[in-house]
Amino acid sequence: MSTRSFCLILLLSIAVQGADKDKRFRVNPASSYPNKQTVSGLTIAVIPYTTAEQARSAFGKVNPYEHGVLPLLLVMQNETGKALRLGGMTIYLVGPDRSKIEPVPPAEVQYLEGPQRPSLGGSPLPNPFPRKKRSKLAAPEIEGLGFHAKMLPAGESAHGFVYFQSGLRKGATLYISGIADASTGEELLYFEIPVN
Repeated sequence: MSTRSFCLILLLSIAVQGADKDKRFRVNPASSYPNKQTVSGLTIAVIPYTTAEQARSAFGKVNPYEHGVLPLLLVMQNETGKALRLGGMTIYLVGPDRSKIEPVPPAEVQYLEGPQRPSLGGSPLPNPFPRKKRSKLAAPEIEGLGFHAKMLPAGESAHGFVYFQSGLRKGATLYISGIADASTGEELLYFEIPVN
């Protein structure tokens, strides 16, 4: 291989890597999103990830919404001047009929896809061990991008996904309570943020 060909290949690979970096998952400040609420200096924004383009930016080849899982991105910005404890936080997706749906823990999302029906046709090769198909929701990004924050220091932000086994319904809201001042234990007022 000539030096010129090698340099050309090297430049193309750098350009492709740069293009991939532009497609990485990025989160903006909570105040920049339309679906948000501010209570006592804490701003929480909710962004539903329902399109293929959104899913590709966060989860790669997997689109959880196509498999009956609604990913909602939570973005929190703490401007209260105090550290906040998030460990006791409760979250519900409240439908227009006031029905409540609890979130699915990120580690359990891969198990939401129903079991596959066994094949009744025999295998041409004798195999004493059944083959297990991997769940389409077993992407490491789903658990890795889940909301895991337990504390939110003053002036900091946190983000992550909460997952619901539901579709996106018009008029749905996300209800969040149990966020408390870390030093006094006093809870902030609840949040009720429209999802769409």
